[in-house]
Amino acid sequence: MRVLISVLALLLAVSGAAHAQVRTVEVRTPRAFGYFLGDLVRAQADIVVDAGFTLQAASLPQSGPLAYWLDLRDLRVEETVTGDVRRVRLFLTYQTFYAALDARALEIPGFAVTFESASAHGATTATAQVPAWSFNISPLREVVPPARENPADYMRPDGRVAALDARPLWWRAGGFGALALLAFAGLARDRAWGPFRARRGRPFGAALAQLRRLGRTPDVQDPDAEAAYGDALRALHRGLDATDGRRVLADDLPGFLARHPAYRPDAAGLAHLLSVSRLAFFGPGPAAARAALPWPQLEALARRLAAAERAA
Repeated sequence: MRVLISVLALLLAVSGAAHAQVRTVEVRTPRAFGYFLGDLVRAQADIVVDAGFTLQAASLPQSGPLAYWLDLRDLRVEETVTGDVRRVRLFLTYQTFYAALDARALEIPGFAVTFESASAHGATTATAQVPAWSFNISPLREVVPPARENPADYMRPDGRVAALDARPLWWRAGGFGALALLAFAGLARDRAWGPFRARRGRPFGAALAQLRRLGRTPDVQDPDAEAAYGDALRALHRGLDATDGRRVLADDLPGFLARHPAYRPDAAGLAHLLSVSRLAFFGPGPAAARAALPWPQLEALARRLAAAERAA
């Protein structure tokens, strides 16, 4: 008899502890009416448990279809601990697809949420039952609308949209376009493009432009090609002279590089250019010079000098 009484006392104690673990469960909704086909239905479930219990995420309902007319779109959880209680707030968002023919109440099913308290002696679980709740849904249209001869009369006319004044937008577009042109003009001047190729202060840029014009000679064996090569050498010499403000010969190259350090990376190329010029103008002629410094290498040197000029 004593054993039976002890077992009953233990069961009553466990039952009382389980009831103490989950204190309150409450469901709140913004409104219970005024919903139509496709509307989102939101609810908030507040659960209060003992502070030692934590929510088991696996016990929460999963997003997706719950019935042919109802989907769970989103579930968000907020937890706070105050004193000896833990407050868990579930933000539920449903969507209804029920095509109602008249105003009626629909019930959203409840669900159970599990909490767990782990200790050195094992784990204790408690279940909070979120009750079902209902809302009222209304039809989108009349079941039997008045008869009309023209079926188009059942449709509402298109709403009127106020006309927009596009002039401010055109003024803004014009202003931004003008700013873009000014920025491009500044870039072209800095890079010596187009009409700025021969501008003052960019002699190597002008020389490069002249080399590109002269390089259109189609045939290497054409006598005009040798004349064009000589003109290209002269153009680069004029670039050197204009940059230094004096005549620059082979013996003057170290001084030129000392006064203009931006061209030091091409010191070997400039020395080779001056030696090739000596072959062209004081030696065998442009053909020998062109063999020593082919046209692509000459133009590549001009490009590097123009780039160093822009960077300087």
